Amino acid sequence: MQFYFENHILDLNRRELRRGSNLIDLEPQVFDLLTYLMQNRDRVVSKDDLIASVWGGRIVSDSTLSTRINAARKAIGDSGDAQRLIRTMARKGFRFTGTVTEHVTSSAAAASAAPAIPQQEVHFCTASDNVRIAYASAGQGVPLVKAANWLNHLEYDWHSPIWSPFLHALAAECHLVRYDERGNGLSDWDVDDISFEAFVRDLETVVDAAGLDKFSLFGISQGCAVSIAYTVRHPERVERLILHGGFARGRARRNPEQAETLESLIRQGWGSENPAFRQFFTSLFLPDGNPEQMQWFNDLQRITTSPANAVRIMQATGQVDVSDLLPQVRVPTLVLHGRNDAAIPFDEGRRLAAGIPGARFVALETRNHVVLEHEPAWSRLLEEITTFLKG
Repeated sequence: MQFYFENHILDLNRRELRRGSNLIDLEPQVFDLLTYLMQNRDRVVSKDDLIASVWGGRIVSDSTLSTRINAARKAIGDSGDAQRLIRTMARKGFRFTGTVTEHVTSSAAAASAAPAIPQQEVHFCTASDNVRIAYASAGQGVPLVKAANWLNHLEYDWHSPIWSPFLHALAAECHLVRYDERGNGLSDWDVDDISFEAFVRDLETVVDAAGLDKFSLFGISQGCAVSIAYTVRHPERVERLILHGGFARGRARRNPEQAETLESLIRQGWGSENPAFRQFFTSLFLPDGNPEQMQWFNDLQRITTSPANAVRIMQATGQVDVSDLLPQVRVPTLVLHGRNDAAIPFDEGRRLAAGIPGARFVALETRNHVVLEHEPAWSRLLEEITTFLKG
């Protein structure tokens, strides 16, 4: 079982608390106390409840309990004054009041009748500027590298109702390698260089660390431009190129006013519970998502990166223009794009296909930037990719 809240993950199986890519040290009793509060967040937990659960009913002084509560608050960025996440209810007890998303991990799921989730292995490599990049591999077969797109989290995405069906389906067909770009997910957040050039170098670093000589490359959204740049630089290593929902020109070059609006909204509302912000941002990426999918996408904001990094990443991708590189792509290329994609205009996908010699273009009947499992376009997307990879 994993609990996701703000930019934290509490993993019960591993007994780990992470903030972004950082592992937070916790005493065993503090971990157990935090776990109990989250598991019972729908009610006020009394002192007796905590003593029975965490200390097995042994006699515990008020000062000891207070010390553990304070340690738990400090570990998750809370305090006794703020009480943003762990609230003291006078003469009643304590309650965890933060927004939490639960996920049953693969080891727990295997014990149920649900289909087994493919296993992935997470590793770290170091870019040339000493930034740690997290990458994961899963499945067997032909190697397929998925370039990072607009905000990823290797573990969160692997289990989310938005990304997991698609990622698991790919891992069932291929040896899937993917990574969190710098500034988000499990990769380092505190970095000096967030730029398109750095994104390309990170892809180079991951490919080398994974020991791949020849592979197919898959770009989604902003990952398309990164994949194009990599392919032009290393044509001998890329066997096939897949581009989905992508662009050659970043948002700031296509629509400066929209880019400025999005950056302003991120600064003001990133990770908040402001419904207006959620509705605007989610409508660009998942206009036809169900409530569960929309909530996961909203939680993505708090978990994957900080407001400052989100703006920096958007600014870096907004200024991209790889139009001049398109004629230099010399590998078999498949371009897919949602006909009514609200995040990246359909014409941007057409531009990619028209600019790359011999590229095949497929229009998907969807409004979602991230195609969802319940849509007919999802099966078409997966079929086109797997058929293309088989040559």
